Amino acid sequence: MIFRAERPEGVFPMDTAIDLTRHPCFNEEAKGVCGRIHLPVAPKCNIKCNYCDRKYDCVNESRPGVSSAVLEPRQALSYFREVVAREPSITVVGIAGPGDPLANPEETFETMAGIRREFPGMLFCLSTNGLALPQHVGKIASLGVSHVTVTVNAVNPEIGQRIYAFVKDGKFISRGREAAELLWDRQREGIKALKERGVIVKVNTILIPGVNEDHVEEVAKTMAAMGVDILNVMAMVPNAGTPFGELGEPGPEMIAKARDAAGNYLPQMRHCQRCRADAVGLLGCDKSREFADLLASCAEELYLETEGKPHVAVATREGLLVNQHLGEAESFQVWGEENGNFMVIETRAAPPKGGGIERWRDLADILSDCRAVLVSGFGEIPNGIMTAEGVPPLEVSGFISLALEAIYNRKSLKPFRRQRSGGCRKNFGCGGDGGGCG
Repeated sequence: MIFRAERPEGVFPMDTAIDLTRHPCFNEEAKGVCGRIHLPVAPKCNIKCNYCDRKYDCVNESRPGVSSAVLEPRQALSYFREVVAREPSITVVGIAGPGDPLANPEETFETMAGIRREFPGMLFCLSTNGLALPQHVGKIASLGVSHVTVTVNAVNPEIGQRIYAFVKDGKFISRGREAAELLWDRQREGIKALKERGVIVKVNTILIPGVNEDHVEEVAKTMAAMGVDILNVMAMVPNAGTPFGELGEPGPEMIAKARDAAGNYLPQMRHCQRCRADAVGLLGCDKSREFADLLASCAEELYLETEGKPHVAVATREGLLVNQHLGEAESFQVWGEENGNFMVIETRAAPPKGGGIERWRDLADILSDCRAVLVSGFGEIPNGIMTAEGVPPLEVSGFISLALEAIYNRKSLKPFRRQRSGGCRKNFGCGGDGGGCG
């Protein structure tokens, strides 16, 4: 079976053909020869399931929502290059969390676009709860995402309201039946739109004893009527500390009974491995533990915009240490590099205090030829503005020369991260007293 994706301008060649049979989750015959990789670039989620805990991570645990690290898009591309060089069996790139990919659309689509440019023959897969699916179906199709998994645990809001603690749609939070109705409406709309575009859709249904175990057949019947391709009935994994943490995990007999009933309407996926959000390798032979060090290393890689930005600004009192808060610095040293040696190019005065958000735009303009500004602390608002303007503040401590060496050689700044104690509680990320943030 061959899929020819509709090409968005400048993304991948018109004649790229993708063999859909190489997806091990959708084709059991491929599970022993075709591998997959999940890229953990989506930490945020927009719903709260009563069985979910995304905080816990154990290298021996395999379930959705678990990842040893979270990557930025460029880090994910670097990681992907390394993995496929070692694991040529990889045919599928998936994004499945550890939150929801469509609650992190910029990171998700930037990652996919980067991989599509370099690896046009890869299959793309995306897993979502479906809440934000309708608004992103066009982008999903334009990037050539051929397989989408939607988790649908209930098609009856009376049952759904028992499963979801809340649903967050933009800035609005819904609870109870209203939340379940909203989620089901979006899932229904999104699945319909995907099928209209020829995307293969798998539905995951988490079987929760005493909650939806007798509802799975109705889910399958409804999904079949909507044109869904395959259903995966998954056992809930009880997580301590969650509302369903005390429920027992459904046993093989309960799962088999649900799958048999659902099988009257849809093909059943029976070889699921409940993959982690950083899964790597063949189904049944996961290598996420083997690649954990590489994942951690890539998560520490530093990427800064460098074109037209040869310099780095520093907030310092004496020119030796990074020891001033972004807001308190009245001037910034501008450093440059030549043949591995670092030197002060000049000192530039900061805009006067009291200018509000315009002060940070002015500062970004003053430091526009700098790829970053090293500070001992910063506030959330100035950080957001200056990062958007292309001059991100980086919170570090210690010798200027060592931090500059890390930046110019694109090494991790982790050894220089400032250990916070106290600080400004009003602004996340602020290591100072907040007095100079105005």
